[in-house]
Amino acid sequence: MKQVLTIAGSDSGGGAGIQADLKTMTRFKVYGASVITAVTAQNTLGVQGVKALNGSFVAQQLDSVVEDIDFAAVKTGMLANGEIINAVADKIEEYHLSNLVVDPVLVATSGDLLLAQEAISTLKEQLIPRAKVITPNLDEAKVLTGRKKTEQVSLKQLVKELHQFGADYVLVKGGHSRDELARDLLYDGNDVIEFTAERIDTDDTHGTGCTLSAAIASNLALGYGLAEAVKRSKDFITEAIRSGCQIGSGSNPVNHLIDYGEE
Repeated sequence: MKQVLTIAGSDSGGGAGIQADLKTMTRFKVYGASVITAVTAQNTLGVQGVKALNGSFVAQQLDSVVEDIDFAAVKTGMLANGEIINAVADKIEEYHLSNLVVDPVLVATSGDLLLAQEAISTLKEQLIPRAKVITPNLDEAKVLTGRKKTEQVSLKQLVKELHQFGADYVLVKGGHSRDELARDLLYDGNDVIEFTAERIDTDDTHGTGCTLSAAIASNLALGYGLAEAVKRSKDFITEAIRSGCQIGSGSNPVNHLIDYGEE
């Protein structure tokens, strides 16, 4: 069994963060391990509190798991602040960890800020250049490129600008756009590949970004190339959204364990 590591925050509601990641990894039949960066108090209604862990303890967790377990892929999610980003980036470099999927978690589905503003430059300078692929949604892509949320810009322009930060690939997710289809663009510095899927009319999309990036990391660990890993993950997240779990009165999570016939 392939091993995959998630470095992210804990979601007490279970719909996002390491909880979503580990469920998704189980769905793809890989072994998931975790390094926790922050503990949140949250539910389907929003984030009520965030407590970031000390950067040195995040580094200690990484030492513990990486010195004992051989990981075929790694993903990062909520990193909370610059201290944690630097600690993670240093360990990624020290242990030569490969197949790094960076989900630049900046805001929650509910709109709550999950990364301190001053840490965004640290993310761009220290972690993104080490990534196999980064997976921002439309709003996060605008933040990373210094744009306002209301500014109109094409996905193609965004992927090309983001690629300059040094990741091997950039996947910009268009799920937050108003297009009829859910369009994502993948760019490797030369070619742009478009992935489209049915746009499902629902507000129950809590944890979609975490789930997609965990699926991509899982598929990379299984040996799929990046484009095929994205396609398999896109197909999965579409059906997971369609079969979402009704657990609370706010934005509910997707069904991480959906069986839609893909093996």
